Amino acid sequence: MVTPSSLDDLPNIDQALFNPPTAEAPGSLTDAAHPPRLLLLYGSLRERSFSRLAVEEASRLLQAMGAETRIFNPRGLPLADAEETSHPKVTELRDLAEWAEGMVWCSPERHGAMTGIMKTQIDWIPLSLGAVRPTQGKTLAVMQVNGGSQSFNTVNQLRVLGRWMRMLTIPNQSSVPKAFMEFDDNGRMKPSAYYDRIVDVMEELVKFTWLTRDKADWLTDRYSERKESADALSARVNQRSI
Repeated sequence: MVTPSSLDDLPNIDQALFNPPTAEAPGSLTDAAHPPRLLLLYGSLRERSFSRLAVEEASRLLQAMGAETRIFNPRGLPLADAEETSHPKVTELRDLAEWAEGMVWCSPERHGAMTGIMKTQIDWIPLSLGAVRPTQGKTLAVMQVNGGSQSFNTVNQLRVLGRWMRMLTIPNQSSVPKAFMEFDDNGRMKPSAYYDRIVDVMEELVKFTWLTRDKADWLTDRYSERKESADALSARVNQRSI
């Protein structure tokens, strides 16, 4: 427990802005009554894209669990900074990112890494849009599909990006090896341990979204940002002239 005396050992702390977390977080599990809003991104433009098929399977599961889902089609999305932010596909993606309370990112692994189109989608989502941070405090599930043996390079990279985007990346993840063998001719995933893992991941994503979406502001409230805001306010109030 933090007491005033223990704060004496923290000379760099502004005590007036230091708010230790407690067990009584604001809000309850059911503050918002609407279904969890989840955006799904995939990283391939192929006609038979296994990352898209995996995302579609995930979307069906999420809807069965009571969530509302949107899938962004990246076809036509320009490279980051190659067009203005007013480009229709960029606007569509950013609007969806603001709408969502959580996301699913699924990419093929190419040359040991995520695909360019996957990274382009994430690059177009900024850390901030004015006073709004489209991804901060939102949940994230990461998945990958592989043409060969199982790998975790891409999900590991996606986790790094999720952390950079200040998202709450859930512990579970999915990696599907030899994806061409895991989907039937109708684009549906065959029964397997890999399918069961996707069920697990989506179930966990929904749980984490329910638990955190109404507390995102509290979870991401940071001492350094409170201090920066207080300093800016002080400078404005104390300026000699306007």
